[in-house]
Parts: sequence; structure tokens; C-alpha cells
Amino acid sequence: MKITQKELARVIDHTLLRPEATEKDIVVLCDEARELGFAAVCVNPCYIGLACRELEQAQVSVCSVIGFPLGADEPAGKAAEAAAAVRAGASEIDVVMNIGFLKSGLFGQVEADLEGVVNAARHEREKVIVKVILETCLLSNDEKVLASRMAVAAGADFVKTSTGFGQGGALASDVRLLRNSVGPGIGVKASGGIRNLASVLSMLREGANRIGTSSGVTIIKELKNQSDT
Repeated sequence: MKITQKELARVIDHTLLRPEATEKDIVVLCDEARELGFAAVCVNPCYIGLACRELEQAQVSVCSVIGFPLGADEPAGKAAEAAAAVRAGASEIDVVMNIGFLKSGLFGQVEADLEGVVNAARHEREKVIVKVILETCLLSNDEKVLASRMAVAAGADFVKTSTGFGQGGALASDVRLLRNSVGPGIGVKASGGIRNLASVLSMLREGANRIGTSSGVTIIKELKNQSDT
């Protein structure tokens, strides 16, 4: 699979969600995203305002996480957090599905939880992008399909494999399954443990159209080095 540096950068969410991340770290993240032309930076909610200020003149979106990393927050709290994130300037949000509800068979509550987040976010900004994190390492294949379809029914724009804080990260086989489950009109974001160009390309081949990684700069350098040889 051939891809240009610009094409690669435009599918990467440049991510820093570590609890010890400092303001200086976020500034560096934004500088890198601006320089390389990444699709978005993904930061914890407390840094949305800082990221928006740093990227004010850049073609880089600011994404933040909701109900992260467990997805087990009280539904009204997740909705309020989503609204606050959008008011602070986020144009994309990644919300963690309530996995315990899913495994309990509480499918109506799972969907209502997600709908609450989607509606709260879009009340603040109509065109905000919502991605639903499924944490695929904790789900059976049947549950992955069901979770994907519930995310779409709730109004999500993307389904996403992983938080990066679970027992496992993105697998190409899961990306393929999610893509087949949601069809061509919904995005698939692969994230969790993606640290090199080969991993990115395998995810893209299976149908991902966004990659979440904290190794974006390294991956771009790897492509550049290949192009230079």
C-alpha cells in the first residue's frame, strides 16, 4: 500500500492521554501536529482550551475523551462532560461505551447512554464528530458487531477499537470486523498499541480511516526514511 506523508498525517489523531502529561507536553504535541499536518490532537478534557489556543490558526482538530477510560460513569455525567468539552472548543469527542452494561444485556441503556452524549455534544455544536470506543479486547466478536451497530444507531460518526489503557490494543482483524459491521458510511478508528508504519498500513488496508497513536511523529519519520532510500 503506497501512501504519501501528507495522506498519512491526515489520518492520524496525535494522542497524549497520560495522566502525568503537563502543559508543556501539550504545547509540544500541538506544535508537532501543526508542523506535520495531523488530523487532530487528542487530549484529556482539562487541556482542551490550551490545545485550542495553540492550534487556533492550524488545520488540526481538537479531540477529547469522555467517560475515559472505563466508560462506567453515570450517563448524565457523561452527557454533561461531552457538552462541557464541546463548549471548551473540542470539535471531536471519543466516548467510551459502557462495557458492563453491554455484557449485562442492558442494550437499551447502552444505546441511551451513547445517545445522551451525542445529543449533548450536538446541542452545543451541530457538526461535532463523535467516536465510540468499544474496547474490543474485552468483547467477543458477536459483542463487537452488536456494539458497533448500537453506536451507529445512537448517532456516532465513528467506532473505535480501544482506549489504549485496556488489556490489548487494536488488531487488524477487529478493524475488518468493525468495518464490515458499520459499512462504508461510518468511520473506523484504530487505536491502542499502534507504534510503527507497518501497523498503520495494516489497519488502513482493513478499513480504518483514522489512526489514534502517540507515535505519530515516529511513524511519519519512518515513512520519510523509506521514501528517501
